[in-house]
Amino acid sequence: MKEIILCKYGEIALKGLNKSTFESMMMKSIRRRLKKFGEMKITKAQSTVYIEPLSEDIDVDEVVERLSKIFGIIKLCRSCVLEKSMDAILGDSIGYLREQLESARTFKVDAKRSDKKFPYKSPEICIELGGKILQEFPHLKVDVHDPDVTVMVEVRESNAYVYAGKLDGAGGIPVGSSGKALLLLSGGIDSPVAGYMMAKRGAVIDAVHFEAPPYTSDRARMKVEQLAKIITDYCGDIAFYCVPFTEIQETLRDKCPEEYFTILMRRLMMEIAQRLAEKNGAQALVTGESLGQVASQTMYAMVCTDAACRLPVFRPCIGLDKTEIIETARKIDTFETSILPYEDCCTVFTPKHPKTRPSLEAVQKAQALCDWEGMIQQAVENTTVKMIRLD
Repeated sequence: MKEIILCKYGEIALKGLNKSTFESMMMKSIRRRLKKFGEMKITKAQSTVYIEPLSEDIDVDEVVERLSKIFGIIKLCRSCVLEKSMDAILGDSIGYLREQLESARTFKVDAKRSDKKFPYKSPEICIELGGKILQEFPHLKVDVHDPDVTVMVEVRESNAYVYAGKLDGAGGIPVGSSGKALLLLSGGIDSPVAGYMMAKRGAVIDAVHFEAPPYTSDRARMKVEQLAKIITDYCGDIAFYCVPFTEIQETLRDKCPEEYFTILMRRLMMEIAQRLAEKNGAQALVTGESLGQVASQTMYAMVCTDAACRLPVFRPCIGLDKTEIIETARKIDTFETSILPYEDCCTVFTPKHPKTRPSLEAVQKAQALCDWEGMIQQAVENTTVKMIRLD
């Protein structure tokens, strides 16, 4: 019996005249990400992508796992492909569903008949297959409200498809449909989540990290590279920029008022990041800031930071509390890496009493105490880049 994976669209189905553009991007992403598994037949019809493994050695579980992290897919179903006849539906589906039905106590049958020429209507399909299941599995009871197993029958133009249950996909819209953004990626919990959330809205994500040796270690940089590697499962390949930031931080420490250190550091980071973004075709910056979480993330501080920016700054975590951010970090498998105890440059020379309500005038005055242009330009020129690729 042939098995196929059905990938259901989410938001893409609502895109109207632009639907084909989003479909094309998602199909390209699916083909690229499944290439390593072997030969597959990948087609689309009726807001569904059909993926048929063409070799018996393909690990379908791994394929489903990879598909569940592709933005644009909202549900996945492992389904058997049957002839479009009631005899085939009643005869072959039982064997395919046997394992799920034997371990269940309750079930129901749903049916969708998109081919209106099929002689049985949807309620009739449900009655016929439900009766057959009760005959084969007498321990089962019907529960239409909260069943252990929902058996789904889809009668489409070419075939009938039968499956039990659906797996959640990543949702969102395909990566590449919303431009490119540069993520300021620290070693913390928040910024990888921010990158994931922007990729879910279709942005291609590159990442920039600031290091300050000897105050930060190689292990700290490797930790951040590992975070970038983890989110490639969702974002695809990432260009990882590593900026030497020691001279700027030491100058801040020596020549600027301590209470403005963090906000000045953020402004200088933004200037370097946007120069890299402009140089490499990114249209926006992304940070993991959450309103009020720390001193540099008050509304007053963000106003001062944004005043130094020419590009828009997206903060997808802005309205989330720490518990919500951690929940997402666990979901995308970045949390355990994020909490490894390696310092990043954002924690170097932390002021004892940072300004939580800085005025822009005072911040600009403090920044003017030093000529930063040469150091900024040197940091940009000495930035290294490494491609971090999805396996």
